[in-house]
Amino acid sequence: MSETKILLSEKELPTRWYNIASDLPYSLDPPLGPDGKPVGPEALQPIFPQEIIRQEVSTERFIDIPEEVLEVYSLWRPTPMYRARRLEAFLKTPARIYYKYEGVSPAGSHKPNTAVAQAYYNRQEGVRKIATETGAGQWGSALAFACNLFGMECTVYMVRVSYEQKPYRRIMMETWGAEVLPSPTSRTGAGRKMLAQDPDCPGSLGIAISEAVEDAATHGDVNYSLGSVLNHVLLHQTVMGLEAKKQFELVGDYPDIVVGCVGGGSNFAGYAFPFIADKLKGARELRAIAVEPTACPTLTKGVYTYDFGDAVGLTPLLKMYTLGSSFVPPRIHAGGLRYHGDAPLVCGLKKHEFIEAVAYRQTEVFEAALAFARTEGIIPAPEPAHAIKCVIDEAVRCREEGKEKVIGFLLSGHGYFDLSAYEAYLSGKLEDYELPDEKIREALAALPRF
Repeated sequence: MSETKILLSEKELPTRWYNIASDLPYSLDPPLGPDGKPVGPEALQPIFPQEIIRQEVSTERFIDIPEEVLEVYSLWRPTPMYRARRLEAFLKTPARIYYKYEGVSPAGSHKPNTAVAQAYYNRQEGVRKIATETGAGQWGSALAFACNLFGMECTVYMVRVSYEQKPYRRIMMETWGAEVLPSPTSRTGAGRKMLAQDPDCPGSLGIAISEAVEDAATHGDVNYSLGSVLNHVLLHQTVMGLEAKKQFELVGDYPDIVVGCVGGGSNFAGYAFPFIADKLKGARELRAIAVEPTACPTLTKGVYTYDFGDAVGLTPLLKMYTLGSSFVPPRIHAGGLRYHGDAPLVCGLKKHEFIEAVAYRQTEVFEAALAFARTEGIIPAPEPAHAIKCVIDEAVRCREEGKEKVIGFLLSGHGYFDLSAYEAYLSGKLEDYELPDEKIREALAALPRF
């Protein structure tokens, strides 16, 4: 019988995270304050623990994973990697397709990899409570899980459209003891401002970030935690790519193409960065493809410039591809990809042409998700379904060109709490959203000017 699952023992769990900042052949642009001048790590001190700040600016190649974090990781890590033989047969492709599956975590996604680490560092510094945002709910679920383990309180500002679309994510968070609020709320100044402009505002990650940051900044015993975008978050997620490299070694393979979906960037980065490291060092030829929705096409249609990470300008300005921090994406089901910008580390790699980016419509993404579910058996979350669409396209190209390539991708979570989206697709009611260029130009016109 052909091998399908490639497994590692707990003894093979990586003990260090990989920091791609150490290998970049270009300099990173510093964060800026509202006045356009560079700001140092001290700007993060009111809302982040010291160790997180140290990791955010570190250029060490590897950073040790604390023993207490490893003990929690061992509940589900190392995660399995699968050879997608049934999908290959369905596509009649000579490509060999592998996927790393993160849906086996307690929260059902890759997000606990950084949530556990962030909760641990906050608890080490005596923080009582963490405030955060969440889109589709994967990040909020992960942080609720982590805070519960470390005896901390958790408040989650959940983007309103996802709060309404995904009630089981909310219930999951509440089961682990978190307070969950539909954002924008009337609790914060940022929320009240947005509601005054649009009482039916569907919310966005940028708005929810503003609310969570304001909560942390105005309460001395509350810190803020972010599930994507920042360097330390991407760092923690590299445990996935490090495991995957070991798993490829076990079967004597190495990917020609790696694929991941991109909202803020932690999904793609956590899987792809350890492979991109080989490309940066000239050790391997590799295509790395970041996939996003046409409804929020930051890497494919955004502008590479400085912008705020949140909707009202509470965060430092970061150099990234952006659609403008005031941009409110359409109500797509892939809530984790509804962010106006992307991680500076990911954006820098795109700018310097070390990675590629593509965008897909919602209906073609769900068509690919069904093909995967009906061959491999796992119903994917809408976010990684974008990666699946790209993988299918690349595998079909291999078939048409007669090329036997190795394709690896991250299946970052299951879609068992997203069945309403599948119901909409199956009944023909799922809408497509492709932003007109004039709407993008309008959002970009509001970018900060110095």
